[in-house]
Amino acid sequence: MPLDPVAEGFLGQMAAAGGPALHEMEPGFARQAFSVFNTLGGEAENVAKVENRNIPGPAGEIPVRIYTPEGQAPFPALLMFHGGGWVIGELDVIDVPCRALANRAGCVVVSVDYRLAPEHRFPAAAEDSYAATKWVADNASELGIDADRIAVGGDSAGGNLAAVVAQMARDKGGPKLVYQVLIYPVIDAAMNTASYEENADGYLLTKEGMKWFYKHYTNDEVDPKDPRLSPIHAESFDNLPPAMVITGEFDPLRDEGKAYAEKLKAAGVAVEHNHYDGMIHGFFWLGGVMSQCPQAIDQISAALKGAFNKTLVGQK
Repeated sequence: MPLDPVAEGFLGQMAAAGGPALHEMEPGFARQAFSVFNTLGGEAENVAKVENRNIPGPAGEIPVRIYTPEGQAPFPALLMFHGGGWVIGELDVIDVPCRALANRAGCVVVSVDYRLAPEHRFPAAAEDSYAATKWVADNASELGIDADRIAVGGDSAGGNLAAVVAQMARDKGGPKLVYQVLIYPVIDAAMNTASYEENADGYLLTKEGMKWFYKHYTNDEVDPKDPRLSPIHAESFDNLPPAMVITGEFDPLRDEGKAYAEKLKAAGVAVEHNHYDGMIHGFFWLGGVMSQCPQAIDQISAALKGAFNKTLVGQK
């Protein structure tokens, strides 16, 4: 299909604004430049309670933002990891979708501000994300959460972290997760798919941009096939939680997301793969611009409610 007209207009506005490309920026400047996405999420829904906290992590405190919906505890929970190539991004950039997910899925959403590179290189982000997930499970009663109904999710690099945390939780003996939401996830550091060539430039996320992210997150000593970086290279995909994988047509990461969904299916994992024709990388942050973001939130919320309710029925 052709590029979505709204996405095309958005990309045109970005190009007209000028400025250096991502891979030409220093990380600090890139964080400042891309903070514009914080204003493009659309209208923020009211949530019964929003709390900023610092929780213990492997190398100091991890900031989190906890969204609690109306209703009676204990709630199911979703750990959310923001995108940004492990280098940029923050809690505010996914504030709007986190609020919507809390309300529509009826769950506590814990948004995790993991350490960023290059100040904190691989595997810092993965270690923080797993530590936050374990902390939520260990402190579920205090948080009004049902420890048996915890899911993980994220977009782009956050989708990478959600997939990695799901594998780590399985391999480390917990916590047991009931679902994973992988929104156009980073899955394979090889960057050798057809979608990387077809969508190398011109669609917000570029191949050079991904090289820039990997350069700041990793170093020459990191094995690109380490599953904590490239979860598609895990030894096994057995006994992972059911998943939703979302991909976009005009996204360099399209094919690796699809390949990961197929790996999970081949291992007997229940997978829902939702592909967005005409769509670019990053649309999950753009609810104020593109209708596909609210559509994705509705799909994710329905899937989460199904997974949470199935687990609740199984407890009885």
